[in-house]
Amino acid sequence: MGNGVDILKVFLNHSGRKLHTMKSKVIFAVFVLLAILHQDIWNWDKAYLVFGFMPIGLFYHAMYSIVAAIFWALVIKFAWPTKLEEWAEGND
Repeated sequence: MGNGVDILKVFLNHSGRKLHTMKSKVIFAVFVLLAILHQDIWNWDKAYLVFGFMPIGLFYHAMYSIVAAIFWALVIKFAWPTKLEEWAEGND
């Protein structure tokens, strides 16, 4: 079993700098944007029907859910902390 130093090595690269890459900043920015866009106050008073039967607010949230699902799938694919997972499983 490792100690606290092993955990620290996972979060730090060889030069001792944090692994705070541009990728994580972009992910955080998109996450904040999605959180803001989730509050669709611009659709609250609209009675417009999409495809003649679906309220615009419902359509907006259906599309929002698809975009959010795609975003999180991409995060899992490209930003998954594999080094941390390997360390936790003891496969390092």
